[in-house]
Amino acid sequence: MAYLITHFFEGGTADQYQAVIGAAHPADGSLPAGQTYHAAGPTEGGWLVVAVWDSREVCDSFVHDTLIPTLQKTEDGFAGPPEERSSEVANLVVG
Repeated sequence: MAYLITHFFEGGTADQYQAVIGAAHPADGSLPAGQTYHAAGPTEGGWLVVAVWDSREVCDSFVHDTLIPTLQKTEDGFAGPPEERSSEVANLVVG
């Protein structure tokens, strides 16, 4: 079942986002394996990232094995871990 996750980085900026994406996502600009949708942008108080994954397991693997280590070592990236919300997808409409 598809899995939805949001990450909110308080005080986050576009430059910090680009630093993390540049380190955590494939260099060719594609999505990581198992990720089917990715959107991000500024919001009140910080930066919001929304992603849809093939499954919770694939998402958890990316977050724990790639994203968190990248956040810890990327000097120009986000200052700390995100506020996270997630859900099994009940309805997914693609245009």
